[in-house]
Amino acid sequence: MPVSGMRSTRGRFTVLLLAVMALVAGTVAPAEAGQQDDRRGWTGTWATAPSEHYEVSGMSEVTVRMPVHTSVGGSSVRIRLTNAYATDPVTIGHATVGLRDGGSAVARPYDLRFGGKREVTVPAGGEAVSDPVGLAVPALADLVVSLHLPGQVTHITDHWWAQQTVYWTDYGAGDHAADTAGDAFTWTTTSWPFLSGVDVIAPRTGSVVALGDSITDGSFSTPDTNQRWPDLLSARLNACRPGAGVLNAGITSNRITAGTATNPSALDRLERDVLSQPGARTLILFEGINDLGGASAEQIIAGMTEISDRAHQRGMRVVAATITPYKDFTWGGWTEETEARREQVNAFVRDSGGVFDDYADFDKAVRDPADPRRLGAAYDSGDHLHPNDAGMKAFADSIDLAALGLGRGCS
Repeated sequence: MPVSGMRSTRGRFTVLLLAVMALVAGTVAPAEAGQQDDRRGWTGTWATAPSEHYEVSGMSEVTVRMPVHTSVGGSSVRIRLTNAYATDPVTIGHATVGLRDGGSAVARPYDLRFGGKREVTVPAGGEAVSDPVGLAVPALADLVVSLHLPGQVTHITDHWWAQQTVYWTDYGAGDHAADTAGDAFTWTTTSWPFLSGVDVIAPRTGSVVALGDSITDGSFSTPDTNQRWPDLLSARLNACRPGAGVLNAGITSNRITAGTATNPSALDRLERDVLSQPGARTLILFEGINDLGGASAEQIIAGMTEISDRAHQRGMRVVAATITPYKDFTWGGWTEETEARREQVNAFVRDSGGVFDDYADFDKAVRDPADPRRLGAAYDSGDHLHPNDAGMKAFADSIDLAALGLGRGCS
């Protein structure tokens, strides 16, 4: 069930084939770095999954400024960059991080280094992790990551439909990563380019990773207000258990059983987007609605079971969520047959026989009591599939915090 939206960009977008994620040595993070850092107390405070790749023309000497909303606070911070889907390397000439001071302004930008160097070149298909910088990062606050791109940029890997305004300078404007004011940032998009994660040194509670599709991604929630259900879950967790991160691994149109070049299936991206996250302790699996039209209930259940098994093998707890109703979805796709599949999958989620450690009944939280096949009017964004802000809150409120396995004090 693809979802379309408007994007503000320059140049013509062209999706290329998936490049294999390769982690190399030097300033680029080795594959085992997340495990090493976890022992030192690193926990993800924010994350997003790369989901698009497009071509640009004429882009050079440009700076992009990206606000991100933290989940857990910490004493030091680092960023993770991705060039997952590109066929060419990309050079970051200067990167900074700091607390937001409204709009595109930053209270105090802190310089970031990569292996002690200001500049880093991220190879095609690669990832880079910055050195840590001592910055007291509050929970539930807005950080701003700024990247100066000095050379000719031909391809951008990003996360589309971020529900967040991202700020750019004009082409040729040069390095404005260290600016406190936002005057140089003259145009905007709504996607996060190159940035895949922000980590902090935090208490060892660990993080929750939400693996999902457009609903988890926050599509149709109010932009720039952090009303995605993982954000609202983070607020609940921080009220009772400071130190728990919540990471959003939702991708619009994502499926469990099948994928595309830049939108790999949940099975194919599980390692990259969930299992390798620093400090990841618990997985909330909320996928399957996009599979109902092309896969059997048995195939969806098999995929969910494999995801759970792989997460359990890495010592993670798994909470599955029921698939929400979508009768009369604006772009079609609902039939009596797909509804029967949804109900069969949900019956399995509610009584999985130990496949999952627990479940969250998102279906029950937002369905219309008069017709359980429909999304309740109070929770409907208008397309009869994607919840509004009230629906996002209903999801977050329906999760039993104790089921997340993060320790005492949460209920």
